[in-house]
Amino acid sequence: MDDELPPREAPREAMEFDVVIVGGGPAGLAAAIRLKQLSPDCAVCLVEKAGEIGGHILSGAVLEPRALNELIPDWAVKGAPLETPARADRFLWLTAVSSTRLPTPPQMHNHGNYVVSLGNVVRWLGSQAEELGVEIYPGFAAAEVLEEDGRVVGIATGDMGIGKDGKPTENFQRGMELRAKYTLFAEGCRGSLSKHLMHRFNLRNECDPQTFAIGIKELWEIPPENHHPGLIEHTIGWPLDAGTYGGSFLYHFGKNLVSYGFVIGLDYANPYLSPFEEMQRFKTHPDVRGHFEGGRRISYGARALNEGGLQSIPKLIFPGGALIGDSAGFLNVPKIKGTHTSMKTGMLAAEVVIEALAGNQPAELTAYPETLRESWVWDELKSVRNIRPAFAKWGMWGGLVYAAMDTYVLRGRAPWTFHHPHADNETLREVSQSKPIEYPRPDGKLTFDRLSSVFISNTNHEENQPPHLQLLDPAKAIAINYKIYASPETRYCPAGVYEIEEIAGRPQLRINAQNCVHCKTCDIKDPTQNINWVTPEGGGGPSYPGGM
Repeated sequence: MDDELPPREAPREAMEFDVVIVGGGPAGLAAAIRLKQLSPDCAVCLVEKAGEIGGHILSGAVLEPRALNELIPDWAVKGAPLETPARADRFLWLTAVSSTRLPTPPQMHNHGNYVVSLGNVVRWLGSQAEELGVEIYPGFAAAEVLEEDGRVVGIATGDMGIGKDGKPTENFQRGMELRAKYTLFAEGCRGSLSKHLMHRFNLRNECDPQTFAIGIKELWEIPPENHHPGLIEHTIGWPLDAGTYGGSFLYHFGKNLVSYGFVIGLDYANPYLSPFEEMQRFKTHPDVRGHFEGGRRISYGARALNEGGLQSIPKLIFPGGALIGDSAGFLNVPKIKGTHTSMKTGMLAAEVVIEALAGNQPAELTAYPETLRESWVWDELKSVRNIRPAFAKWGMWGGLVYAAMDTYVLRGRAPWTFHHPHADNETLREVSQSKPIEYPRPDGKLTFDRLSSVFISNTNHEENQPPHLQLLDPAKAIAINYKIYASPETRYCPAGVYEIEEIAGRPQLRINAQNCVHCKTCDIKDPTQNINWVTPEGGGGPSYPGGM
């Protein structure tokens, strides 16, 4: 009898759909909308781990509306929250005490674009999808890929009510099976199931390693007299050294809002570097702090970004489904935009799925990568493919020189392609070869500590659940990370998840999983890939407000 089985082994209830989409970001929602536009009777289900659609969306976004124009041409009439047109571009090089305005690269020109809250745009896309009949289930984390006879047949959501000891509590609820003819994975950067699929179906065998960055963001409300709607400012240089890739973005939009973020490539070498501390001290620059003075910080968050570009895009299809959006990595790094490319990949995959559903037998989605290569997404990424690896190869100054030559002389048509030779976890130097970095103490007005930052990210996890940050070999946390690299996880985590504490005179790694803002940096940067990020209970994590 089923009721005699242990709770976690009891059969799960199942629901059948034509298509299941994992992830309620721009790619997943664009795919869902396109599916219903082409086939209103298509049964489409979308699951999202955040408690609401848009709750985990973090982007200081300048939106290029190209894909949106194709998907919903009358988006303005339908009330899409694109309310602040881009008006002025600034590109600055900073030293510790001054700034120099540089020519804005063509890829960063924003005429015709909009400064938006991407979370609000995604919420609006969710409403459009629901109006078309898409079944959307926020607060349900896709925790398992369902596979039969070598073919993906859907996903299962995670069990709820599992205690820290791994045993069911009185609140236990078995997860659901959401089964489908085709499953599209739109989890965003470093999705846990997408990572599993890449290993299971060898999707990364013929591409470069993916390279990543961490983006840390704050939302500020500033005095009206200091607000310049549509101002877009990017910087390079200080506080980073010439060998570390990164820079800032700062956008004025909405009602007296400033979206500020700092991005650092995760191929950095110094284990003492703290992306969070670099982000905080950047605001103290004499030519930057004026954006924030007299204002108040109202939200905070962090997220990893794919930066590998064309060379790092994996094989996109597998039996029964496909990767779309930043599950595969379609960010245009020099343009600092990926929403439009992610949406377009979701739309293209949806069109191929509808054709496949029209057949008598399930067909694999082989036309998806073919149509993608014929689209403007491929042309766009191909034209900038060498710029990010040039910075990794030659540092800031060499990268700038090459980027100028590639843009203005070669016009993106170089007969060569640079490659990413290693993964980001392979780049850290040992502490014996590294120089410690002294960071200033936060003042609580312009600069802040991690814990006060996590507080305003509205991060929350059910306390009595197994930690979703797993050490594959706990001994390595001390034998390798602590002794060789001075525990870099205590610095690269922007949320204070990892701490070293002394117990009986011995160092121990403490994991405060409840602080996790789901940035995935630890899963990427850990030197031995010993940290595995898995989904917590659905609805857990940050809850970003509309302005983010």
